[in-house]
Amino acid sequence: MKTTSRRRTVLPTVVAVFPLLALGCSAQTDTDGAGGPKGKGPSSTSADDAPRPVEGLGNIVVAGRPVTGSQPSGHERVPYQRTYTSGPLYAAVTGFRSMAYGQTGLESVYNEVLSAGVKGGGSRSGHVVTTIRPELQTAAADALGSRKGAAVALDAGSGRILALVSTPSYDPSAFSGYSGSDEKAWRELVSDSDKPVINRALREAVEPRETFHLVVAAAALEKGLYRSVDQATSVPLPYTLPGTTTELTSDAAPCARASIRTALRHSCDNVFAGIAAELGHSSLAATAEAFGFNNDASDVPVRMVESTYPTGDVRDTEVALSGIGKGGVRATPLKMAEVMAVIANGGRSVAPSVVDTVVLGDGTVQKPKHGASSAAPRRVISQSTAGQLQSALKDAADGKSAVGTTGWVAPSTGSYGSEPTAWSVSYARDKGGRLIAIAVRVDGPGSGGTGDARPAVAVTDRMWAAMS
Repeated sequence: MKTTSRRRTVLPTVVAVFPLLALGCSAQTDTDGAGGPKGKGPSSTSADDAPRPVEGLGNIVVAGRPVTGSQPSGHERVPYQRTYTSGPLYAAVTGFRSMAYGQTGLESVYNEVLSAGVKGGGSRSGHVVTTIRPELQTAAADALGSRKGAAVALDAGSGRILALVSTPSYDPSAFSGYSGSDEKAWRELVSDSDKPVINRALREAVEPRETFHLVVAAAALEKGLYRSVDQATSVPLPYTLPGTTTELTSDAAPCARASIRTALRHSCDNVFAGIAAELGHSSLAATAEAFGFNNDASDVPVRMVESTYPTGDVRDTEVALSGIGKGGVRATPLKMAEVMAVIANGGRSVAPSVVDTVVLGDGTVQKPKHGASSAAPRRVISQSTAGQLQSALKDAADGKSAVGTTGWVAPSTGSYGSEPTAWSVSYARDKGGRLIAIAVRVDGPGSGGTGDARPAVAVTDRMWAAMS
């Protein structure tokens, strides 16, 4: 089988990104963990401005305003029913709280804090204050619309998650009670073939395709395979996958023995497959795991599904395919935002979190117990490697405000999935000077079965515009 990469198409956009095509997905159910952010940011909450504890259910707060509420339910065992403001917009952040179907997301992780006052007796419920910026959340949700996909914006320096969107979304108010209409809404939700209840930003890992070029490039520099991003590689065009007659080709002539800088600019699959084969499985796996792949305990504080790099006895062909984000590589949008954040942050990783502070029932304001608030930044790659990748991405950006490159690759055929998936990753400074990384995934973009990354680029553009 011959797999063909189509030439990068530069789009008229205010940012430069990595929009890439992938195939297939793996649905996951929602589970919970614990985590938190580091330090105080623009929307950090102090004891002076923290929301006061309340009777009934406490609230989840975005930019100083609750996006949840509660009302008497009329049921003695569950005396309060949850209500939501802009429920579909924030469902990926809040999760749901239902009298009949339990809790997910932050509603589950902080159930004891949020429900401490529901039985009265002088107890009060506390609140959860998030890191979300509503203008970014709204821009991403509006741009994604009803399409399947996800978007994440991450402060590279603090780990604060500024936007967390999964589409199509759902309204958690529709089944928060205990009536026949709640049951009907729930049944419709769980039977929907688009699976809106899955948080695609955190809980669905798919092939990252050419966004994984960043990890391969980092490994090549870290392991000394190439001295710099400007050293020519030995990878020919076309490149034959090891042990097969399958060729990786490209319309871009510069992809023949291209340097890493050129290969990133033109999305040269042949180069990164060849680099992966040269590095070998153990070296590439070590770098991928340094970026957080194969870590099954990532909490933000909701548990993020594991992003994976193949382990065990991996054939040379699969190692080469892993270099182009296939061959068993799987990643969530949040993980790819983390990868870009590491490069932007000089090679250091800061644990991400969507929670800024927790207000307890006695009024005490606490930072979450896990995540960046309790862990120092972790060195993933050297500052030199990060600097070289920053230089290569800046060169590919052609002077645009965000660092990256833009293009699209036709989806391959075979056993990798039934619909194309476009990826876009980028980073830049917002108007406040903070380094922000954005990752967007859109499933089934384009028309007539043609993979086209422009939907992912358009979502990214809208998010950067919201920060300007």
